[in-house]
Amino acid sequence: MAAEPLVAALAGGGGGGVGAPSGGVPVLFCFSVFARPSSVPHGAGYELLIQKFLSLYGDQLDMHRKFVVQLFAEEWGQYVDLPKGFTVSERCKLRLVPLQIQLTTLGNLTPPSTVFFCCDMQERFRPAIKYFGDIISVGQRLLQGARILGIPVIVTEQYPKGLGSTVQEIDLTGVKLVLPKTKFSMVLPEVEAALAEIPGVRSVVLFGVETHVCIQQTALELVGRGIEVHIVADATSSRSMMDRMFALERLARTGIIVTTSEAVLLQLVADKDHPKFKEIQNLIKASAPESGLLSKV
Repeated sequence: MAAEPLVAALAGGGGGGVGAPSGGVPVLFCFSVFARPSSVPHGAGYELLIQKFLSLYGDQLDMHRKFVVQLFAEEWGQYVDLPKGFTVSERCKLRLVPLQIQLTTLGNLTPPSTVFFCCDMQERFRPAIKYFGDIISVGQRLLQGARILGIPVIVTEQYPKGLGSTVQEIDLTGVKLVLPKTKFSMVLPEVEAALAEIPGVRSVVLFGVETHVCIQQTALELVGRGIEVHIVADATSSRSMMDRMFALERLARTGIIVTTSEAVLLQLVADKDHPKFKEIQNLIKASAPESGLLSKV
């Protein structure tokens, strides 16, 4: 069976109730280090098995994460992916396995699988955020690159009634969504819905303010949903350099990719023969401002 988030698996419908009548088929449901015996009706399929896993382990599962159900195969002496169309007909052992990012794709960026997130680059932050002018300049460079490469952009504004709109230097022409928010993370229902409309999204390039608050919380939520996150260090900052640098260090240690604007743009074109390479090259001819990062290396 193909892996999918548990919420999507349940939305697929079917399967009947979770409880099994007496005389049901015994099944050992395994997750992580746990193994819990139960039973399901003869002929129970994928949806009912997912519901059963949720009834047994729901408080330990991230509903938005992708999982695969596996069956213990005696002939192989190990678990194998649940065969397509599988139904329970005899005593068996199943396990639910959370999927990790494949090492072969870790860090790769391609335009069809990437979305840019621009977080809270607003007027009222101008006097407070360290190197805000540099951050604006690099952010605008990233948005120009997104337009050239046809990459969707999602923009949020934190409490714009009090903190103002996105600064005028940031050109929002062609962005997919501009959304006001009060939550620190950008991961709002409207943002999740927008992501769901974009097929094949695997990576988010994230930049804006503040590094240790909205950027950090957004990154951690996205990773929890199975999305790889690239934080653009030269396009994100905080009121305090201490908060900024410790946040970047913490995020890097969790497996989030901390990178630079030039690295992102060149990775997205990947080849000097790319039809948009010259336009991207023109963007990066002048080096991006270092925004205080080199003084902390």
